Amino acid sequence: MKDILTVMKFTIKDMVKRKSFIISTLIILILIVIGFNVPNIIKNIKGEETSSSKLLIVDNENIFEGSLELLEQTDLGYDIEIGKATFEEIKTKMENDEVEDAIIIEKQDNNVKIRYIVKNMTMMEAVPETIVNAINTLYTNIQISKLGLSPEQLQSITPNFEFSLEQTEEQKANGNIFAMMLMSLVLFYAIYFCAYQVSSSITTEKTSKIMETLVTSTSPRTIVLGKTIGIGIVGLLQMVLIVGTALICAKSLLDQELLNAVLDMSNITPYLGIVTIAYFILGYLAYALLYALTGSTVSKPEDIQSANAPVAILAVIGFYLSYFTMMNPTSELNVFASLFPVSSPFCMPFRIMMGLASGTDVAISVAILIVTILVIAHVAIKIYSNAILNYGTKMSFKDMVNMYKDK
Repeated sequence: MKDILTVMKFTIKDMVKRKSFIISTLIILILIVIGFNVPNIIKNIKGEETSSSKLLIVDNENIFEGSLELLEQTDLGYDIEIGKATFEEIKTKMENDEVEDAIIIEKQDNNVKIRYIVKNMTMMEAVPETIVNAINTLYTNIQISKLGLSPEQLQSITPNFEFSLEQTEEQKANGNIFAMMLMSLVLFYAIYFCAYQVSSSITTEKTSKIMETLVTSTSPRTIVLGKTIGIGIVGLLQMVLIVGTALICAKSLLDQELLNAVLDMSNITPYLGIVTIAYFILGYLAYALLYALTGSTVSKPEDIQSANAPVAILAVIGFYLSYFTMMNPTSELNVFASLFPVSSPFCMPFRIMMGLASGTDVAISVAILIVTILVIAHVAIKIYSNAILNYGTKMSFKDMVNMYKDK
């Protein structure tokens, strides 16, 4: 245990002192602060502007019988002005930036013609649907009121519809899917890049011959566990720092209504936080031990990418299996993803967040993941012990199998 702590401390100091680690962390933190400041920067550059466009509605023939003023009291996303003007006068107003858009209402035979005027038609895809619906509704109400119908008859013509969304399955998913996908993405990158550092660290030490000193001082098993735990601690602290900075910036720099609408954090509980950290640790251990295995099979840094490719593909498969099954969180495939050890670290925390995972489901998933880690650790340590001092060419899969069989 003492030797593991020694290797762990050495690894932590080595990781924290690296210029690449310090610079990359600072760059990420700076980008987070700048990213959350973008709305404020844009606002300062443009200055204080009204959020709604000014819309002039012209009814020279009084087709709406003075009822257009009701639109001024309706929130249509426009600053509405009712008045009388010709097309040339509207054109002048637009050139002077007095109005941005205009509507001219005209009677044409038995129809009502609506002319929507813009400064440049290339900037306009279609007449805004909110304006079309509001004008249609207003004109319909005017015509209905002329029929002298009773309140009961009016109610039968314009009933109040109540819409609700329901499902046939008993399980119901709760929570903001965007927040879940974002957190799943963060968890994946945290696990993947932290685990990748194990492979890079081992190969670098082999190149610098530090590994020979470590092997003579302690056992390969101690080196694997010590380096894995040390890099994992650094990675966890880095993730906490990055996520903490992002949350602080979001709370202090963004509009809170917009933030709550996009990232609903109401389902985040202390239990979910503990489980997420536990899955980060377990997921990291599984992938880190695989990377320790691949790192020990190469002796040159330029060979790391090709050696790590199978593990990287496995990680990507696990992430996408989890990510896309969130679209249908009550499906059997999503249940499988939460139990399958390759994808469970990215999936199960968010099944809990959606209220779909019971305590038994979590216990089974954790048990499967722990057993998987023990199997990977057994294989990785044995191959690592035989391959760590190999300074020849990159080993093939057949060579690794032979090393595992070798007593």
